[in-house]
Amino acid sequence: MLAGGLGGTSGDMFMHSLDTVKTRQQGDPHIPPKYSSLGASYYKIFRQEGVRRGLYGGWLPALLGSFPGTVLFFGTYEFSKRHMLQLGVQEHVAYLASGFLGDFAASIVYVPSEVLKTRLQLQGRFNNPYFASGYNYRGMPDAVRTIIRQEGFSALFYGYKATLYRDLPFSALQFMFYEQAQSWARRWKQSRDIGWQMELLTGAAAGGLAGTITCPLDVVKTRLQTQITLPAMMASMEPAAKVSAKDGHVKPPAESATKKLQKRLISTSSPSTHTPRPGAVALETSSVTTGLKLIYRTEGIGGWFRGVGPRAVWTSIQSGCMLFLYQTILRQLELMAPQKERREVA
Repeated sequence: MLAGGLGGTSGDMFMHSLDTVKTRQQGDPHIPPKYSSLGASYYKIFRQEGVRRGLYGGWLPALLGSFPGTVLFFGTYEFSKRHMLQLGVQEHVAYLASGFLGDFAASIVYVPSEVLKTRLQLQGRFNNPYFASGYNYRGMPDAVRTIIRQEGFSALFYGYKATLYRDLPFSALQFMFYEQAQSWARRWKQSRDIGWQMELLTGAAAGGLAGTITCPLDVVKTRLQTQITLPAMMASMEPAAKVSAKDGHVKPPAESATKKLQKRLISTSSPSTHTPRPGAVALETSSVTTGLKLIYRTEGIGGWFRGVGPRAVWTSIQSGCMLFLYQTILRQLELMAPQKERREVA
């Protein structure tokens, strides 16, 4: 559990800026979208908003949710996996089911932190003159107070079902791919020690593949957790409307900005042959299935895979770092364990 917590938190913090770019691309309400390619989006956020409030917006709730979440995940995963294998459950089924159980156990911790993190990532800096997200929190404490006061405590669990729909299959696929890749690597190397290069590669491949497959569920999760009601949008945008950008232009008032954000381009042609370029369509639903259908109908397959580039890069590098650190720390702790036992016996 300690190895998983340290490894998971390190990986999450290291790749947080890419996660921010992914969130901006998926939740961008502007028409046309302000963020397109990974490199251009990364540079634009960095140049306009900086690192701490821009690329690393929402890092505090991410940190506070990451460590306890990954501790619960790895503890449940290893416990479930080992017992299933001892009972004779087929390996792939054991890995898949353990990933589901681990993520379900961790969800009670990371879902509220995910809500706060995604909103602060989408907002960027306070009174952001460059991106009208509909949010304007001064920081994490202000975000918690405002959400509870305006939307109720249950708002901290917005998108809970969508998050589970995304993360349960992601974790299950990630660890099934990882365990299988590790098995292939050990057979190829003919040793349990496959080297740090293969450790990184197997983790990165597993995370990248699982992240790409589950991208449509990630898009729905982001939209559900960041959608807001009209009164809340107008209230949060009024302070930002008074801020002037560096080029001297004043942001439009909340009413006009809100109307612009609510406008959506909807194509009547088949989404399989034509993908329009709308902003993020307002889902106005809590159903994952309905959300997937609405995004497909209005934005096509491209809407399902908004932000797939940064998501694939983020999940591959984050998984590679997390699992490499997990295995490294675990081996060091296992080397320390016999010494501790001998001291206790003496």
